[in-house]
Amino acid sequence: MSTSNSPATLSSRALTRESGSFTRTSVANRSLQRGLLLLRAFSHGAELLGNGELALRTGLARSTVSRLTTTLVEEGFLDYDIAQQGYRLAAVVLSLADTFVLADHAGTAAFEPMRELAGREKVNVGLAVADGLEMVYVTALRESRRGVFRRAVRGSRYPVETTAGGRAWLAALDERGREALLGKLAQKHGREWPALQAQIRASLADSDARGYCVAYWAPGMTGVGAPLVASNGRPYALNLTYHSMDTPKSEEPRYGELLLGLRDEILARWESAMPLGA
Repeated sequence: MSTSNSPATLSSRALTRESGSFTRTSVANRSLQRGLLLLRAFSHGAELLGNGELALRTGLARSTVSRLTTTLVEEGFLDYDIAQQGYRLAAVVLSLADTFVLADHAGTAAFEPMRELAGREKVNVGLAVADGLEMVYVTALRESRRGVFRRAVRGSRYPVETTAGGRAWLAALDERGREALLGKLAQKHGREWPALQAQIRASLADSDARGYCVAYWAPGMTGVGAPLVASNGRPYALNLTYHSMDTPKSEEPRYGELLLGLRDEILARWESAMPLGA
């Protein structure tokens, strides 16, 4: 006999509150999921895609892709380039991105301390959130050894599993969310997963013990990542990368401490001037 607070009788909203993560009892709309999958296929370096390329990238049947792209063009989410016979994201996507930025003040509050550290230490600093199995930069700053400062493209992506920032973001998740995402990564990597999982677990242990982890994703670069969580519960990853070719490994703890100091300053700014989730 079910009770008044059993899972069978709880509303979706109550289940979400109880579990601490978004939960719905209704069935997801498969057509909408497939349409959104097509939109996710577009990225830097893949700005123009035809139905065949979209089918390869998404694993959907070409006939299904054709129906979905027709709808997305009609609804203004894709533009069709007649000369090159391919689809591009339409302007509405830019409006949606701008709305996200305006609603999420994290990058704005973090920008000044990030810029100060990048300029002083000649390092790269980024703040990112997750989208599926990738991290997406909310803001990122690049300071080369030649002293040329530039702001990286907001929205650039990097993998969760092989980077210091991605692993730091995993450390910010609760156990249930982390294990669910690790399960998806296991499916993605197949036979290579056991070795990669061991590296990720070591990074998670480092994050617990030191507050940051280190990874060597790009040749000649060392990445340091630290988790941080906004007052609205959204987990972020803060990462710092530096040229390791001419930097001794003994310097890693110093960069870790620099990143932790930056994290603390950003959190203080969020709490005092930008109370996220208020």
